[in-house]
Amino acid sequence: MNAEVIVPITVFAMIFGIVYITLRHKERLTMIKSGVNASSLENKGNILGSLKWGMVFVGIGLGIIIGKIIAFSTTMEEEAAFFSMICLFGGLALMIYYIIANRLK
Repeated sequence: MNAEVIVPITVFAMIFGIVYITLRHKERLTMIKSGVNASSLENKGNILGSLKWGMVFVGIGLGIIIGKIIAFSTTMEEEAAFFSMICLFGGLALMIYYIIANRLK
């Protein structure tokens, strides 16, 4: 990518991040001043959400690796091999996540 594209995107992302963090900090201070329980502000995290995204990214990584193997060993076009394997393994990861999440609930 050219610098003409990367610089404006980076500047926009930095401005957005600074505004978001500032507003979040002000909101938290206001909640504490008004007497809201501070334990509600703690970030408890979402274990199942982390599991889902971890499985999706592992599936995409496997898809890229298998796509490269298929493109190298067959006459299939590289773009088609990558795209099909990424979709296949990403979807497979989501289906496995669904089974795991149902068992945990």
